[in-house]
Amino acid sequence: MSLKVFLELIEVKAKAASLLPFLLGVGYSIWYYHSFDWRVMLVFLIAMLLFNMAVDVMDNYNDYRHAIDTEVYQQKTNIIGREQLSLPAMRCLIAGMVLIASLLGIWLVAQVGWPLLGMGIFCFLVGIFYSFGPYPLSGLPVGEFFAGFTMGFMIVLITIYLNVQEQFSWDWPSLERILMLAMPLELWISNLLLANNLCDAAEDLRNHRHTIVRLLGKRACLIAFSVKNVLAFLFITISPFFHISPFTVILSLLIVPFVFKQNKMLIKRQVKNETFICAVRILMVGGATQVLTYLIGMVL
Repeated sequence: MSLKVFLELIEVKAKAASLLPFLLGVGYSIWYYHSFDWRVMLVFLIAMLLFNMAVDVMDNYNDYRHAIDTEVYQQKTNIIGREQLSLPAMRCLIAGMVLIASLLGIWLVAQVGWPLLGMGIFCFLVGIFYSFGPYPLSGLPVGEFFAGFTMGFMIVLITIYLNVQEQFSWDWPSLERILMLAMPLELWISNLLLANNLCDAAEDLRNHRHTIVRLLGKRACLIAFSVKNVLAFLFITISPFFHISPFTVILSLLIVPFVFKQNKMLIKRQVKNETFICAVRILMVGGATQVLTYLIGMVL
């Protein structure tokens, strides 16, 4: 397997969906709690990326195995069929990455305590059942919610907990602040899956995937895509007034024209190899801007 094929198999372009919440959680830990543990952060980052890669490989593997459209999707669209990758090798790759991520997770639990175990089990279950089983989450109307909540909120929450540990309070005000902080990324990550399902609507129909697009229709989902982009900026704008972010995050509004342009392109056409990239750009530019302006505020 070449490096190019491997990077496509693990969907390296989507790794910002894990890395940005991690960086935002680090920023909040330092700015709000004045705490940062580089050792556990490094281990968690490696474990998180390994498991995220395993989930993406598993997603491609299960889509290949369960494809009803065997002539076009299975053999020409899915990377496993297109590149004639070995299924036993895919299973070994998934198992290896999950095993290493699990061992690193167990070490982290031993360092910081049992609350991490509960959060880790939840994330593992969502990751596994995202593409596994007769009714994977990615092919159901709840896929967008679980993707956004797990990657947008849970990664931020775990990152903060790992850094502050004994200072952390498991009460609603603390969780509410973190939820508000993570909401823009949660919305943009869920929009990434929504855009994918919008572009794959016809293909999903042929392969009997019951996504939210099939449930609500394209028009309603396109409206939801636009509304969530607006809400993301709303949460960024109000977060400083609740002492969740430094006021520099308001500079994120400078990218509104860019996001509006990408949003308009996707609304006009939903084609995988043409406009799905618009949702990726919104997540990467929007999330990176939120993180960057947060870090600038910390320094100032």
